Amino acid sequence: MSNLMTPDSILDATGLQCPMPLLKTKLALRELTKGQILKVIATDSGSQQDIPRYLEKTNHRLLSHTNESRGEFTFMIVCGE
Repeated sequence: MSNLMTPDSILDATGLQCPMPLLKTKLALRELTKGQILKVIATDSGSQQDIPRYLEKTNHRLLSHTNESRGEFTFMIVCGE
């Protein structure tokens, strides 16, 4: 498994509106293998609900979710099977 502090891939979804951050997250996870980490950066407030809800229905796991003061939302996701 990757170092939990270092993402294997970074998705910059800043400036994208719903549903694009979620759709691009799904596509980015398809490119990773089990145990790799995806960091997603988004500015669409809907991402705060959309991405965690999607992950609850999959084998992927949300490691962390932060809300930066600049209006950026960061998600660290471990790719599942």
